[in-house]
Amino acid sequence: MSESIRSSGGLSHIDESGKARMVDVGSKDVTERIATAGCEIHMQQSTLDLIRSGGFDKGDVLGVARIAGVMAGKKTSDLIPLCHPLPLNQITIDFGDLADGTGLTVTSSARTSGKTGVEMEALTAASIAALTVYDMCKAVDRAMLIDRLRLLSKSGGKSGDYLAD
Repeated sequence: MSESIRSSGGLSHIDESGKARMVDVGSKDVTERIATAGCEIHMQQSTLDLIRSGGFDKGDVLGVARIAGVMAGKKTSDLIPLCHPLPLNQITIDFGDLADGTGLTVTSSARTSGKTGVEMEALTAASIAALTVYDMCKAVDRAMLIDRLRLLSKSGGKSGDYLAD
């Protein structure tokens, strides 16, 4: 097995001597790769009402958060040390209502044609979109809670597809 594929205990970013390393993806095939991630933002009803009505002096909370998420996804390799810089075809950010009415869902999707996946880009985009909502609303609700950040699905690449429960 080549050094670029072998790893310590199955962790691809750790070599056999325990040192962190960037994975060599040079021999991988270029495939269409898509990843979707999501998280939740819990908040007071009055905060949610302000977001929906556009009542924040800072502007359109969800519009700004959407742009922040896209920008963050594009900068993932600058933020996560061992991520490869990727030519992204698309990043989308969508917001929805939590079923229990206590806040919002954030769903991000990243797509590329490349040699490595876009899971980290989707996760970064979702988390920064949620953090931007927090930043824009913290003056009225410092108790907001961001949780359940996770990969929802991925497709493409040698490891195949993944769909969260």
